[in-house]
Amino acid sequence: MFSFFWVLMGGASLAVSQTSDQSESWCYDWGESSEAVSVLEGEVCWLSCPLFSHPSVYNYTSTQSAGHALFWYRLPHGHALEEPLLLSSRLSKDRERLWLQPAEVMDGGNYICMLRNKSSCSKISIRLTVTRRDNVVVHGDRCQLPVAVATTKAIIPLQVSDTLECPDLQEAAKMSDVGPPNVTWYQRCRRYPFGNSDRQQQGTSLRFHTMVASYQGLYVCTINYSRNGRTLSFTRSINVTAVYPPWVPKEPSILFPALEHVSIVRAGSEVRLLCRGLFPFILRKPLKDMWWTVDGKMLEHLTDHHRFSHTVSEVHEDFGDLTLESVLLVQDFLSADLSREFNCSVRNDRGFETRRVQLQEEVLLPSVELGCILGVTLLLMFSLFIIYHVFWLEILLIYRSWFGTDETHTDHKDYDVYISYVRNSEEENFVLFTLRRVLENELRYSVCIFDRDSLPGGTITDETLSFVSRSRRLLVVLSGDYGCRGSQALLELQAGIDSMARVGNLRVILIQYRQTPRNWPPLRELRRARLALVLIRWKGAESEQLTSRFWKRLRVELPVRRGGAMRKADQLDSENQLSLKETSEQKSLVTTSGEREHEHECSLIQS
Repeated sequence: MFSFFWVLMGGASLAVSQTSDQSESWCYDWGESSEAVSVLEGEVCWLSCPLFSHPSVYNYTSTQSAGHALFWYRLPHGHALEEPLLLSSRLSKDRERLWLQPAEVMDGGNYICMLRNKSSCSKISIRLTVTRRDNVVVHGDRCQLPVAVATTKAIIPLQVSDTLECPDLQEAAKMSDVGPPNVTWYQRCRRYPFGNSDRQQQGTSLRFHTMVASYQGLYVCTINYSRNGRTLSFTRSINVTAVYPPWVPKEPSILFPALEHVSIVRAGSEVRLLCRGLFPFILRKPLKDMWWTVDGKMLEHLTDHHRFSHTVSEVHEDFGDLTLESVLLVQDFLSADLSREFNCSVRNDRGFETRRVQLQEEVLLPSVELGCILGVTLLLMFSLFIIYHVFWLEILLIYRSWFGTDETHTDHKDYDVYISYVRNSEEENFVLFTLRRVLENELRYSVCIFDRDSLPGGTITDETLSFVSRSRRLLVVLSGDYGCRGSQALLELQAGIDSMARVGNLRVILIQYRQTPRNWPPLRELRRARLALVLIRWKGAESEQLTSRFWKRLRVELPVRRGGAMRKADQLDSENQLSLKETSEQKSLVTTSGEREHEHECSLIQS
């Protein structure tokens, strides 16, 4: 473990008071000096009398010629009276200095140096702090120095060779009585050599053949010398900083605003104009100036200068190059200020640059009006979505009534609807007394029902195909018995699907009157056209009203009707319907052998 030494140099804060000692002479007490000395236990240190810090007041040679003598006293910690120093080989005087070779923990306290002769006396105290060695901590390759240790600074340009000298080496050379002192160098607690050839110790100096960024950091040098047969030492630390080399351009430049940059400002508000300047490192030339002008005048020379103020702050430092920011604050920015010329300027010993800030007034958008319009638009869209979601059937019906095309003028067909259902079942009552009645009497559609509209003596298959081809819609009333109690319904369904697939002038509409089983036989036919078929469900009493969803959904799928008389359905009365029903029962007895086999298959599925 090597030791550390620190001397804090500063102006002495001297409190002047006049006291008298027990002799006859008066002694001016300058109080305690701001210069304080801190040393590590076992280190060599010296105390310089602060009275000689200002040669214009006291000079050691002139005071000796005038008969003044320098005396040292010590005021230990916790004592009120000073004690005279007993000089020895460890504690000695050399002109205006008091040497401790080495310092011990018990040496801490205030030391008083007194300069006096028979007619005058002056004294001042200086504090000495001795730090124990066990208070110095070393972590890995980073040394944590005591708080009292000060560090000198050294600047070396990149890619340049330079030499580090250990401070106060000549003081050790004066005190050494056996040969010159030697120096040991450390960096990050690693002793020289450092593992590369760019840094080489030459005698007591450390030579940097080529400075690179990684060589920055804290360097420690320990000076060892011999005196009175003892080896003594003290340590100094140097913080090495790399800067850009001398051949790098050193003229200042403005980084922001760029030439094409435009600052957006708002009239009537507080405006902040930013300027960022780069000042390259210049050795021994510390001039760095940054300012604003308005219309070519400094801010303090403006008639309305109370509206303008600026601040300058340091942003960062990179290898000695310093970046500064200046903010021009304009209170209550006026529209007339847009035509004024705002310039930011930077200057150092090597050059000068100025740049104008381009201004543009902010276009204020009517935020309240836009917010209201956006809110109303969103509310309207949401309302329309809700209305369409709830009343989409009504909307479609209104659209069809105004813009729909009446198919009766183009297709030359006789019937609007052909109804296919299971005979002698609950569905037949639904078709004859509910579905037919509403379609013909209320909605004014021409309806074709085979048992009612067919003539006796004809062929069932031919007439069925003829009726289906002459109809615009095929309305299939589904139930679990559909296709299992006769072949007439299946024939109608097959004819409708084939006509829809081949010709395309017929649409098939499915009405689910009752729930159908999963293994329902007509599913094979329906799966073939499932994408083109429409399924509407009858929900009993809920669907009886003409304003129910069932009838609206059915009207959307049926042809557009713009009025006019019904054709054959209006000519039939209820008695004729009963006679046609009896005829249809007789026709249903005539079936082919293939139809009987199909009925047998359906009966097996139901069982």
